[in-house]
Amino acid sequence: MTLLTTCAPLARALAARGYFDLTDVQKAVSTEETAGRDLLVSAQTGSGKTVAYGLAIAPTLIGDAETFPETAEPVALIVAPTRELAIQVTNELTWLYAETGAKLATLVGGMDPRAERRRLAQGVHIVVGTPGRLRDHLTRGALQIGNLKALVLDEADEMLNLGFREDLEFLLQATPASRRTLLFSATLPKTIMQMAKQYQANAQRIAIARGEAGHADIEYRAVRIAPNEVEHAVTNILRHEESPSAIVFCNTREGVRHLSSGLIERGFAAVTLSGELGQAERNQAIQALRDGRAKVCIATDVAARGLDLPSLNLVIHADLPSDAETLQHRSGRTGRAGRKGVSALLVPISRRRKAERLLAEALVDARWCACPSAEEIRSADEARLLADPSLSRDVSEEDAAVVARLLEVHSPETLAAAFVRQWRSRLPAPEDVFDPNFGPDPKGARPSRDRDEKGASKSRRGGPSVWFQMDVGRRNNADPKWLLPLLCRRGKISRQEIGAIKIYDRETKFEIAESVAKRFADSAAHSDGDDITISYADGADSLKKGPARERDRKAFKAPRPGTNAQDKGPRRAKPRAERSRQS
Repeated sequence: MTLLTTCAPLARALAARGYFDLTDVQKAVSTEETAGRDLLVSAQTGSGKTVAYGLAIAPTLIGDAETFPETAEPVALIVAPTRELAIQVTNELTWLYAETGAKLATLVGGMDPRAERRRLAQGVHIVVGTPGRLRDHLTRGALQIGNLKALVLDEADEMLNLGFREDLEFLLQATPASRRTLLFSATLPKTIMQMAKQYQANAQRIAIARGEAGHADIEYRAVRIAPNEVEHAVTNILRHEESPSAIVFCNTREGVRHLSSGLIERGFAAVTLSGELGQAERNQAIQALRDGRAKVCIATDVAARGLDLPSLNLVIHADLPSDAETLQHRSGRTGRAGRKGVSALLVPISRRRKAERLLAEALVDARWCACPSAEEIRSADEARLLADPSLSRDVSEEDAAVVARLLEVHSPETLAAAFVRQWRSRLPAPEDVFDPNFGPDPKGARPSRDRDEKGASKSRRGGPSVWFQMDVGRRNNADPKWLLPLLCRRGKISRQEIGAIKIYDRETKFEIAESVAKRFADSAAHSDGDDITISYADGADSLKKGPARERDRKAFKAPRPGTNAQDKGPRRAKPRAERSRQS
């Protein structure tokens, strides 16, 4: 016997919602063994945890009854880390408990506390809120929890990460000792285990293996991009996928502002979500996504938890997440409740190692690929145009009369061309992007440099090379660790196409594969925000506007570690010494 049979109102609500098969976590908490017990549950985002603990606490709250009795104080308290998640939990429990007559209240920061107090005074059965606002209402006496039967901590690990430990302990100590405590967390670090041991009584631990639920329907892609083409890559992925709604994650508020302004300028219907927005602005942004007025949301990790949009089929990580857990929470915004979704990570050359580590730690098998090209997007547009539903609709008599008059004046080809132009005019233009092909080897290993039959230097891809130079050297602390990413970014090439790097006192020479030398020269002509001049090694062709400085060809010893070469001044001149470093 399961909890679904003892809670008929919830069973009917699930059936009406299309829940004919429960997820793994929902099944695990809906057994006789878990009835009435404290639970410590670890499960990934998107696995249906909200419905799971809604099912688990129902027998504790109403037993065999069909509806809740009138009450002056809440009998259940759900604590969530963010406002968005708290609102989402309220929405989920509202339909799940619709037939029970349950009254719910949401208490979160950014909302009018006076309106929340009035709602509590009217009597509620279930309260959902964030730790700080719940503590505030408790301290002020607006929230009474003396009759509390069940306490749920949702995303407990995230609440600790956000610094809510003191507030959580205050809430746990203020609740009756007889309550049931259900702790749900994506991970179970030591701090969570200590809290469970202190505040739970003989809790049953339930672990849902990673990947068994919530992420099986997500296709992960690692998209190779040039470092200065993040905005172009986001544009092309959005255009190629044409998802009804998509979310793009950035690591900072400034990144959100910059990217959103670029996408809006290109013609995307976009909104933003970040910590600097008030709750009313956040609600407006989410509602715009829900009703289709906006198709793209650019957000910080504040939206990585609690945002559930039925039409969200695409997640783009414009900035790589800080850890594997954040990667899963971000990606978990799509691929929910059996729907398919795509999670695309934008990976510049210099961030490949981090991307590989994140995917490995998250136990994710991602497909490495190039960013969709402008040509691929135009081909996809053509296919979508041919399948446009408006072309298959029946022609009304009124429309037929207009068409006949148009055909008297214009040819069918002219009318079709006008239709195509109008159809394309509503679409943002695709961008030309560069594919810095990393190669298939996961460790980025490259073939060693070789020589041709005449002894000429060959690039690491086996072909001849061209020598370039830049006006920085040992005096500028030149080092391959930062020179390589700079060359890749300025020249839009990969590390495999860079050969030897020779660092002198005031300049650096380096090899570029001859097959990409012209492209490198054209791209490197733009400074990209730095003050470094790059030119051909013979000095004949400068790649940056302005005359090249006359070089002092005298060589000096490299500065000792921890000293400033410019302060120490030149040492006794010696024959030119060069240091050759392989990248």
